Amino acid sequence: MASRKTLNRRPRPQRATSNVFAMFDQAQIQEFKEAFNMIDQNRDGFIDVQDLQDMFASLGKEVKEDFLEKMVDELFRDAPIKNGRFDYIEFTRMLKHGTKDKDDAN
Repeated sequence: MASRKTLNRRPRPQRATSNVFAMFDQAQIQEFKEAFNMIDQNRDGFIDVQDLQDMFASLGKEVKEDFLEKMVDELFRDAPIKNGRFDYIEFTRMLKHGTKDKDDAN
């Protein structure tokens, strides 16, 4: 006999899965994760201007904030970012698909 819990359960729609990792092997995925973590200096799971500034500083490079803001603006304009935040999934999606080719729009 089915329990109450299973009788009252509604079927859930199946979630769409990202196929972004399908074309990479485990070694590549590990390298991408290491690269993302190197950039995500504050370990909040997202890359932003402060992360880029901290990353460049850790490499001994001093970069002006307006340059970094332009980098982030360009990233959000050209990369296929779907959720509005540049997280690890978006990072790997960009590695898979690249950025939009501006010449294709003309």
